Amino acid sequence: MKFPSLSDYLRYLESIGELRRISVEVDPYLELTEIAIRGLRENKPAILFENVKGSRFPLAINVYGSERRIEHALGRHPGDIGRELLSFAESMMPPRPGTFWKQRTMVFKALSSRGRGVAFADSQRVVAEPNLDALPIQTCWPGDGGRFLTLGQVMTYDPVDGKRNVGIYRLHVYDAKTTGMHWQIQKGGGFHYHRAEQLGKDLPVAVALGTDPALLLASVAALPEGMDEVAFAAFLRGASIGMTLGKSIPIQVPANAEFILEGVVHQKERRREGPFGDHFGHYSHSADFPVFRLTAMTHRRNPVYPATVVGIPPMEDKFLGDATQEILGPLARMLHTEVRDVWAYYESGFHNLLVVSVDARYKKEAMKAALGLLGTGQLSLTKCLVLVSAGVDVRDWSVVLKEIGQNFDPHFDFVLLPRVPLDTLDFTSFRMELGSKMILDATRKQRPESETKSKLKSTSRARLSDIRAMDRRILDAYVWDNCLLLVKVAEKGRAVVEKLVKRKELQHLTMITAVSEDVDIRDRENTIWGVFTRFDCERDVIFSEQSLMGISPIYKGLMGIDATWKTGYPEALKMPEDIVKKVDSRWKEYWT
Repeated sequence: MKFPSLSDYLRYLESIGELRRISVEVDPYLELTEIAIRGLRENKPAILFENVKGSRFPLAINVYGSERRIEHALGRHPGDIGRELLSFAESMMPPRPGTFWKQRTMVFKALSSRGRGVAFADSQRVVAEPNLDALPIQTCWPGDGGRFLTLGQVMTYDPVDGKRNVGIYRLHVYDAKTTGMHWQIQKGGGFHYHRAEQLGKDLPVAVALGTDPALLLASVAALPEGMDEVAFAAFLRGASIGMTLGKSIPIQVPANAEFILEGVVHQKERRREGPFGDHFGHYSHSADFPVFRLTAMTHRRNPVYPATVVGIPPMEDKFLGDATQEILGPLARMLHTEVRDVWAYYESGFHNLLVVSVDARYKKEAMKAALGLLGTGQLSLTKCLVLVSAGVDVRDWSVVLKEIGQNFDPHFDFVLLPRVPLDTLDFTSFRMELGSKMILDATRKQRPESETKSKLKSTSRARLSDIRAMDRRILDAYVWDNCLLLVKVAEKGRAVVEKLVKRKELQHLTMITAVSEDVDIRDRENTIWGVFTRFDCERDVIFSEQSLMGISPIYKGLMGIDATWKTGYPEALKMPEDIVKKVDSRWKEYWT
């Protein structure tokens, strides 16, 4: 189904019972966040807040907060699109005359991606004085540096070759006409700004608020650098995206958006941005970022302001992120023939844990694939990459853990990459955008007897009660799939891990990880979040045996990870008790 605008999609959702209007007044300061989070976790419909305190514009949230709504937005399951893309790409290499006819539907979609000009754009029906204070912009978390636009689709054009980029970056509101521009590492808009600064130029920028579902999903997708998101959105829709010239800037903007914010990011201008409660479930530290200055603001006649909330997973970005990797993931096979499937775990904030299945044709081909993927686009920001054999379900963490338990030997299968680029949001190395990565090769191998896994075959395996008694700092313990021992500790996680990895009765395991008190070690989602967002590979990974051969490190035995919260880490996100109680008391009122 093709939805030309967000408003059209919202009307459709309401017609099928997938959108609920809340008419009572709601405060955009924290209250709105708490309602949205609970609504998503209780599997409620998308929400249209009709009466947001301080604004005349309604606010839509959780619009893509379920697999059902994602499928409605795309007209089918995103995995079907991914398989179709892969089939088309494979059939066209090399291109043959008969292939064009066989793939005529896909060819037509590709031709429609060229875009079309629109003389009278709905997004420019009303030309208003630039005033962000008129919008229902929320403060999501109590430690945030202020109000943030959370679903702005930022449009930039390369100042040299004119290539377009559309990406979603948070915008910290400083005043009615000024915001921060959080261009993270490895982002297209940031590359355009970098080039503009090199040329001594300011960069014209447009921020679209509320576009059709296809363009929103294309903006989320980690497309290859230089690939046009507007063209990809047209491919998803099977129809071109209308574009029109901005009112105050010389670039094209979406004709179907609810709002358009036009402006300029001046060269060499920086301002403190943040902190902000982000999708790693913690506050990202404040830092200096470019500044966006509004020059014009236009909107539809009856616009809807779009918003989202990120935080401790699961949140709405789970469904958006999973959908885009369902679509684009199969194309990894085009770049690396041996790769069969890839999956980034939303529980870890996506970039912190990637599992890749490989059909290895020679020794260590899987490791070659891992190193190649770590140099590819957004995948270059991956922190932990786990390799498994072809046929293993990369999306099932229990299955992956079993493969690690059976096939991972750190002496042969562990690679540490220190002092490399990391996601801007990662705080574990205490240095923004620099840290370390690791690769665990858990593919099935034919090893000679001399290279078999060196584990002590203990006949007595410790019970959970025994483990808890091993150190007074252990508050709880749990074993996942006879591979990973999780211990919840009150303090000094590293000391506990160093002690446990040397215990003979634990050598039948593969990994031991210490986590903090706020992590539910019996819940899969919360465990993956609590582990993979809180350790630096170089600093916090240890082994029961470590030595050097020349300058090469040698690892043997049990692998330990100190994934506890450390001094200097930003706090995990938590809603104040008074807001929780307020929403408790009003919960029935919202939904009646």
